[in-house]
Amino acid sequence: MHDVRTMRTPSMPRLAAASLAGTAIEFYDFFVYGTAAALVLGPLFFPAFSPAAGTLAAFGTFGVGFVARPLGAVLFGHVGDRHGRRPVLVVSLLLTGGATVAVGCVPTYDTIGVAAPLLLLGLRFLQGLGLGGEWGGAVLLTAEHAPAGRRALWSSFPQIGPAVGFVLANGVVLALSVTLSEAQFAQWGWRVPFWAAGALAAVGLWLRSSLPESPRFLELDDHARVPLVEVLRSHWRLVLLTAGALAVGYAIFYTVTTWSLAFATERLGVSRNVMLVCVMAAVVVKGALTPLMALLGDRHGRRPLCLVGCAAAALWMFPMVALLATGEPLPMFLGIAGALIAFVTMFAVIAAYLPELYEPRVRCTGAAVGYNLGGVLGGALTPLAATALAEHGGRVPWGVGAYLTGVALLSLGCFALLPETRPAPATVARAAMD
Repeated sequence: MHDVRTMRTPSMPRLAAASLAGTAIEFYDFFVYGTAAALVLGPLFFPAFSPAAGTLAAFGTFGVGFVARPLGAVLFGHVGDRHGRRPVLVVSLLLTGGATVAVGCVPTYDTIGVAAPLLLLGLRFLQGLGLGGEWGGAVLLTAEHAPAGRRALWSSFPQIGPAVGFVLANGVVLALSVTLSEAQFAQWGWRVPFWAAGALAAVGLWLRSSLPESPRFLELDDHARVPLVEVLRSHWRLVLLTAGALAVGYAIFYTVTTWSLAFATERLGVSRNVMLVCVMAAVVVKGALTPLMALLGDRHGRRPLCLVGCAAAALWMFPMVALLATGEPLPMFLGIAGALIAFVTMFAVIAAYLPELYEPRVRCTGAAVGYNLGGVLGGALTPLAATALAEHGGRVPWGVGAYLTGVALLSLGCFALLPETRPAPATVARAAMD
């Protein structure tokens, strides 16, 4: 066993900032694909399809990234539980960044035919594989350094990373959309955000190069030989419950940040730039509220906030689609912002909640697999389902609202079956004295 008392303990702000920056960069890579799928990939890579079918096909390649994420969680979770959390952060960043740059280099269907969407599919799979490992490593490294009484707060900083990554990805797309003509954007402009991922990955590697290993990992005497086998044997029910509980968060986020772009621009005739601004502004609100919700999680518990967020989501989905269907900027922003506030009420505390549910020897695998299976349930199919449901509805896509409400109720039931994990005040006080 390593003697953790002799280790240099990093400052929590520095550790949190490095974790935030890393997750922001990796989620930038993941989100820039979703934005491109909503706006341009359909006609470029599936030109034989109708506009609606092309969008569905592009969202299908988008969904492959979610299917790969649990596999990445298994692969990198094994590394994290056997060899440490820190190596996961470096390898996952290289994999995701390299795949993203490569997407920007893939020729279109007109150039190489069916090989183009196949290459897109393979690279999207690699993106998902890397991101499946990223979340577990970044969150655990922060959570396992954090003091017990402020674990939700410090662990929430990696959770701000997706909001930052989304704003970066869409900000680059918006800037290009404003400065380039439609023809230029379709010809080469959409590739620039993918190429930019290379520079961002280099920055992320520099930030993470000096991070110390988790003290909880170094304290372990006995590491699980095959963490996945132990998780499936002893914690399978917990994995299924956490996956079902998190499904609503993914469903909400990818409905408002991916499907809504396609719906508003194709069906309602809303300007691409207007829609990007509406979504980006709502995501900024979500990111700003994350630490506040995490503080509430440290004070009142993880599970109560998750239950409140799920209930709010179930109540808000029909108003959200009605506001979105107006095609007006302010109502659309309010609808999206309301959904993301419900989302962040849950997900601000998830980075502390999931690791606390699993014992340290299988924590990286268990937390990451549960988190990323939730992505398959809620994120992979939602843009496809929402697009199909909206195609058969009127101007207001009530079917999308019903679908999201059903997912929210499923997640509410799963959260209700999970235990509370917030450390008792007496435990926190003893830890502070040690």
